[in-house]
Amino acid sequence: MKNISYLFVLALLVSCSKEIKPELKSGMYRASLEALDGEVIPFNFKVISKDSLEVYNAEEVIVVDEIRYENDSVYIQMPVFESYLSAKISDSNTLKGFYVKPNLGRTVPFYAEMNETRFNQTQDADFNVSGNWEAVFSPHNEAESSVAKGIFKQQGNAVTGTFRTTTGDYRFLDGSMNGNVLKLSAFDGSHAFLFVATVGDSTMQGTFYSGNHFKEPFVAKRNEGFELPDADSLTFLKEGYDKLDFSFPDSEGNMVSIEDERFKNKVVLVQLMGTWCPNCLDETKFLSDYYKENKEKDLEFVALAFEYAKTDSLAFVAINRLKSKTGLEYPVLLAQSGSSSKGKAQEKLPMLNHVWSYPTTIFIDKEGKVRKIHTGFNGPATGEKFTEFKTEFQSFMNTLLEE
Repeated sequence: MKNISYLFVLALLVSCSKEIKPELKSGMYRASLEALDGEVIPFNFKVISKDSLEVYNAEEVIVVDEIRYENDSVYIQMPVFESYLSAKISDSNTLKGFYVKPNLGRTVPFYAEMNETRFNQTQDADFNVSGNWEAVFSPHNEAESSVAKGIFKQQGNAVTGTFRTTTGDYRFLDGSMNGNVLKLSAFDGSHAFLFVATVGDSTMQGTFYSGNHFKEPFVAKRNEGFELPDADSLTFLKEGYDKLDFSFPDSEGNMVSIEDERFKNKVVLVQLMGTWCPNCLDETKFLSDYYKENKEKDLEFVALAFEYAKTDSLAFVAINRLKSKTGLEYPVLLAQSGSSSKGKAQEKLPMLNHVWSYPTTIFIDKEGKVRKIHTGFNGPATGEKFTEFKTEFQSFMNTLLEE
């Protein structure tokens, strides 16, 4: 009798060990992140296999290949950034859990189901928003007010585009017009954005949401000729300075200074950035490609990272992850951990009048003089502006290299 009981328990254990754990089913999903005011920030992703998926924002495709299963849950690590999605997989292939940013201590409720739509469509579009828009965020708060340029394309109800600002762009926005209501969203792993606006013939009024922790009103009007302030004029050296000076550690603990021999008699590009910053990632990919193609010339690139990770060791984990994921060959130094405050960044580089944005790019000639400081980055989502930036960048670099 004891033998029969033993065999029964053994059979039960073997049966349990062979229990099939839930995995992501291949196909297209609609995900939702909770925002303020009862709004949700939707985005689409496609499960390619149980170990890979793609996140879509307009023409942007983000490949995710770090997926881990544990019991009835899945953990989806976003590329480069520290953030991840953690969710339970139900029998009906729905996901319910959280979007997590550990170093900021933020969690956002997350839900996904198999569905190819992004925004529910119930009405034809009342207006076509294609073109350029002059926008103001926080228009009734002078201290917080800022200008932006909306750039949109609309086909039927579908709308894509971005908002450019003096400090960068909101990357690839994807959405639709439903009657007179415009909704656009983006999820890039580090940020979750939603824009909701009521549109008239030549005006719009709405609210911008970032995750479930921030919202801001905005207004906009059609203005095909509107341009933002020159990005090369916002940050500059204070009177009495003509050179940059810094000394920060690399991931091996070596102190690297602009006075080091490796930078002597070379064109030097200094990138102020953060591993948490999507615009910085866009710029880093561009700079990395340029550096690889031109590193035999008299030039050196170096990045100064301003990290909100709580400790230096955690910051270097993020830096090394960035370098590994992008194949970055130029050094990334840790300028600051514990805060990504632009005010504190300016304290680390007191010769600058202000650090307005990550990224900020400083061009130094072969004599060590600062020749230009470019605020922000017009990334791939800005279309023609990105193409224009690349042409201007290469032309200016050629000028410095030929001197």
